[in-house]
Amino acid sequence: MTVSVVRFGGSNCDRDAVRALEHLGIDAEIVWHKDGLPDDPAGIVIPGGFSYGDYLRAGAMAARTPIFDEIRAAAESGTPVLGVCNGAQIGSEGGLTPGAFTTNRSARFQCEPVYLRIENADTPWTAAFEAGDVIEIPIAHGEGRFEIADEKLEELRAKGRVLFRYCDEDGNVTDDANPNGSKDNIAGVLGEKDHVAVLMPHPERATLPDIGHTDGQGVLRAFE
Repeated sequence: MTVSVVRFGGSNCDRDAVRALEHLGIDAEIVWHKDGLPDDPAGIVIPGGFSYGDYLRAGAMAARTPIFDEIRAAAESGTPVLGVCNGAQIGSEGGLTPGAFTTNRSARFQCEPVYLRIENADTPWTAAFEAGDVIEIPIAHGEGRFEIADEKLEELRAKGRVLFRYCDEDGNVTDDANPNGSKDNIAGVLGEKDHVAVLMPHPERATLPDIGHTDGQGVLRAFE
């Protein structure tokens, strides 16, 4: 079985995702959104980029395409689904996960390495780590600031659905370590079931040893 990496017009991290998964020995292929999902994919990656040029709002148009209905149905049936960067925006727009991603506090595009603290290690995406571990993965976004109503945030915390939080190298969750102004320093969250997750940082860019850090491998191993 093969992981489907969904390509929209404007996706630019689809090949990176396939290369990273194949490096881990995981079969993966790019699926053009108009072609729909294959039968019984082993998993689904909604990659980063600028689907539909981020017109209207980042992720808003891609979340209303026919293939997203298929992605939602696959997620409901238990297929692992990971949204990365623009894929996180698409996932939240489409209701796979709570909250929303909006313009960075700086109002600028930011591309830089960041530290993340593992908040819940009892998930497929974090099984390679321990709670409290600090990993380094890059960001590259202009609309990565996570926002959610206070009552919904408390619900996420109570149910262990906060996956990653921005922190410093020592694991301290501070405003200085928050690159985009995300509420509660949140960098990634789970859907109602833990086989669905979205995050703004790019694990596929921290997987290949010859280009830098490899902490992203632990996230992508959820597809094994």
